Amino acid sequence: MENISTTKTQNFFRILLGIFMIMAAIGHFTYQRQEFQAQVPNWVPMDKDLVVILSGIAEMAIGLALVFMTNHKVKLGIFLAIFYVLVFPGNIAQYLNGIDALGMNTDEARLIRLFLQPVLILWALWSSGALSYLRRKY
Repeated sequence: MENISTTKTQNFFRILLGIFMIMAAIGHFTYQRQEFQAQVPNWVPMDKDLVVILSGIAEMAIGLALVFMTNHKVKLGIFLAIFYVLVFPGNIAQYLNGIDALGMNTDEARLIRLFLQPVLILWALWSSGALSYLRRKY
């Protein structure tokens, strides 16, 4: 997979997203652990704490890679977009079940978050150059 040239603005937002992912991972391991557990849908056939730890590890790895592994930024952007799709059912479950967690303590806040997920997906794809890569390829 070829590496796409990105602008300084894209690089800034890629690094910012990487830092965001690192901070989220720290929350998974520490002060927000129970709140993240509350987002794991009941139908997931794993221990909720294990899901939180594993997703935190994934977020830490992706975040660090986005910041430091610039030669693989296109792959990382695609991987992060897929990750955001995979965790989306947790956001839906939080909304449908009215779960107060992560500062979303109203139905309105939880609903708004659902519409922010596509923004995160586009942010990951655009800032990494993956959007340009996918446009060229398909």
